Amino acid sequence: MTERLIGSLFKDGDGVAVHAKAGKLAGIVGIVCNVILTAAKLLAGIMSGSVSVAADAVNNLSDAASSLVTLVGFKLAQRPADKDHPFGHARYEYLSGTVVSVIIVVIGVELFRTSLDKILHPQPFFATAVTVAVLIASIALKLWLAHFYRRLGEMISSETLLASAADSRNDVLSTAVVLVGCAVNFFFHIDIDGWTGMLVAAFIVMSGIDIAKSTVSLLIGRRADQGLVDSIEKAVLSHEKVLGAHDLLVHDYGPGQCYASVHVELPADEDAIRCHEIIDEIEQDVLAKTHVHLVIHYDPVVADDEEQNEMTSTVEEIIRAIDERFSVHDFRIVRGSGKNKLVFDMSVPFSMLPQKDEIKHRIDSALADMGKDYVTVIRFDGK
Repeated sequence: MTERLIGSLFKDGDGVAVHAKAGKLAGIVGIVCNVILTAAKLLAGIMSGSVSVAADAVNNLSDAASSLVTLVGFKLAQRPADKDHPFGHARYEYLSGTVVSVIIVVIGVELFRTSLDKILHPQPFFATAVTVAVLIASIALKLWLAHFYRRLGEMISSETLLASAADSRNDVLSTAVVLVGCAVNFFFHIDIDGWTGMLVAAFIVMSGIDIAKSTVSLLIGRRADQGLVDSIEKAVLSHEKVLGAHDLLVHDYGPGQCYASVHVELPADEDAIRCHEIIDEIEQDVLAKTHVHLVIHYDPVVADDEEQNEMTSTVEEIIRAIDERFSVHDFRIVRGSGKNKLVFDMSVPFSMLPQKDEIKHRIDSALADMGKDYVTVIRFDGK
C-alpha cells in the first residue's frame, strides 16, 4: 500500500511538482489517520475514565493539527520567487515544521499537568477489552504511518516529513506505555494511570523539542550535509584543468532552492575566455548532478614561479607540524621594495579561530628560524 501511494507521485512531473504532491499526500494521510485515532481513543478514554488514554487521544489530535500545518506549509513553499523573495518561499516548509514542534511541546506540557493532577487527586479507572484493542490498533497504524512518512521524506529529502516520521515513532512508544498501564489495571486492578500519562506527556515534549532543534537549525542556516559537499567538490575537481577548489559555501533556501559558491584554481597562463568556458561547464555540471546552483570565483595559479612553489611547500610543512587539520590556499608572493610578503588563506577548524594570532606567531617564528625573511599576511577561515 505504501509503495503504491508513493509510486503514483513519481510517474510524471518535475522535482518541484513531485515535492508539492508529496506534501499534499502526507498532509491528507496524516489528518485522516490521526482524526480516526483521536475519535477512537477519546471514546475509549471516556468509557474507561483513563486520563492517559485521553492524553494519547489529544496527542493524536495534535498530530492531526500538525499534518494540517504541514499541508499548508508545503502549499506556501511552492509560491514562486518575487521581488522581495528572489530565492523563493521554500523555507515555509521548515517554518511549518517549527510551528508543529511548538504545538507538540505546548500540548505535552498541558498533558503533563493533567496527569500530575490525576496522581494527586485519583479518580476511578477501569480498563476494558475495547480500550486495549483500540490501543493495539493505534500502535499498528502509527507504525505504518512512521514508515510512510520516512519513505516519502527520504524520496524528496524533506526534513519536515522525516520529523513527522520520528514523531509517529515516538507515538508508538507513548501508546505502548499507555497500553502497559491499561493491561496492569485490567489484569491486576492496580491504578498507574496518572504515572503512564506523565510518561506519555514526557514523550510528547521530548519529541517536540527534537523536531524544533532540527527545523530551527535549518531556518538559521546549519552546516551543509557532508554528502552534498563531497558531491559538489567531486564534480568540480573532475575537470582536468582544475588545480584545486576551496571556500565552498552552501546556502539552503529550502527544498529545491540550494545555492553555493566556491573558489576554483585554474592555471594563470590559461586563456581567459577558455577559463570562462570551463567555469560555465563546471556550474552546469554541478547543477545537473546535485541540483545546486553554483557560482564560481576564478583563482589564477602561477605554476612556474620557483620561489613561490618553494615557499608554498615550506609553509604547508610548517602548518602540518602545528596541526594536521590546517590547510593553505590562494598562496602568492607580493614583491616590493622592502620585505617580500607571503599572502595566503588558511583554513582551520572553527573552534580554533580565536587562536589565530597565536597560530600566525608560530608560523612567523618557524620561518624566522629557517632564515626566511618574509612578512606574512594570513586570512583565516573556519571549516
